[in-house]
Amino acid sequence: MTDRPSKVLIAGATGSIGRHAAAEALRQGYTVRALVRDKARAAKILPDGVELVVGDLTRPETLAAAVQEVDAIVFTHGSTTSERDVRDNDYAGVANVLKARRGRRVRIALMTAIGTTRPGVAYATWKLRSERLVRASGNPYTIVRPGWFDYNQPDQRTIVMLQGDKRQAGSPADGVIARDQIARVLIDSLHIDAANHKTLELIADHGPEQDELTPVFASLTPDSGESLDAAEDDVNLPVTNEPETFRHDLATITAGNHKVGG
Repeated sequence: MTDRPSKVLIAGATGSIGRHAAAEALRQGYTVRALVRDKARAAKILPDGVELVVGDLTRPETLAAAVQEVDAIVFTHGSTTSERDVRDNDYAGVANVLKARRGRRVRIALMTAIGTTRPGVAYATWKLRSERLVRASGNPYTIVRPGWFDYNQPDQRTIVMLQGDKRQAGSPADGVIARDQIARVLIDSLHIDAANHKTLELIADHGPEQDELTPVFASLTPDSGESLDAAEDDVNLPVTNEPETFRHDLATITAGNHKVGG
């Protein structure tokens, strides 16, 4: 795994998780850059000390400045449960940033959602495809699938990491987690070796929050470098049957692995 990153780009920084992630990254001593569409609005939302770079995840030509000289990228962006929105924003944002890095090695933390592998749910499948691009990118990474935001009780702060994406009710019954804890897990994963190549569902149980998450990450099964899918997932999406958009992005990102040493 790479050394601890120093400069972190947050995609989706003005969103409800991204704001927490920016603050947490600053607290942990990172230099923080935020990709924003409206600089004036972002300046009112984000903490002092965050560098604001204007760009749009859906417009690849605007991303070069954002990815320059960063050694970690945290994806916290998200749209709706519309297939079109998730394809054109959530998925495309990951694909466009990965291509913009032009093969440079970066540490990645990607937030998707619990239930991403639900069969027959079109918007979830596009989130799953974004995960597949990250796994194929040749970078160290952690993929975090949070439960339902802020449905937790005040005493429900013990961080729990699951695998296999077996909770698929589509309701808070799948698990709950606070927004600030999602941000903490994403930022912690950047420097914890045991988090590398791990995919997890993130929920909270009753009890206090842990001071150290290394043992929790260490208990997880790492993803196989020979698969596009998470270690314990049950997924049946042959690449040959995938949409042309995904197959093209996958080929481009995989080819990019060989441009710069990893």
